Amino acid sequence: MKKIFITSVLVLVVNVVSAQDSFKAEALKVIQMSGAAGPMQMAKEQIMQNIPELKKEEFSKEFDASLPSLYEKLAKIYMETYKQEEVKEMLKFYQSPLGKKISSSSGVIYKKSTAAGQEWGGDLQTIMMKYMQ
Repeated sequence: MKKIFITSVLVLVVNVVSAQDSFKAEALKVIQMSGAAGPMQMAKEQIMQNIPELKKEEFSKEFDASLPSLYEKLAKIYMETYKQEEVKEMLKFYQSPLGKKISSSSGVIYKKSTAAGQEWGGDLQTIMMKYMQ
């Protein structure tokens, strides 16, 4: 009887771990397909402008090696925020024509949004100065 109980518990644990691994893999795929990685590449490009030419290749390798750790953390956030079924629905969306368009344009949108935010920040400074004097 004890062996049956222990075996049942082990089978249950294996199934739970397998389901979590599947959920994590799906969350990582959503992160990849959604274009969420795009801003990381843009950040890399911006940082690279400040890195001496002789060190750019080494920095690039180290930067790229750090990304899986970030994506793991993002996947955990997705898993805490969404149910597995919701993540599956996201995957379906990002496989649709509109989802692919959103994903492929996320870098451009991010770049333009950053510029718009900087312009707005400058305008806001003018407004703030008016009230701070």
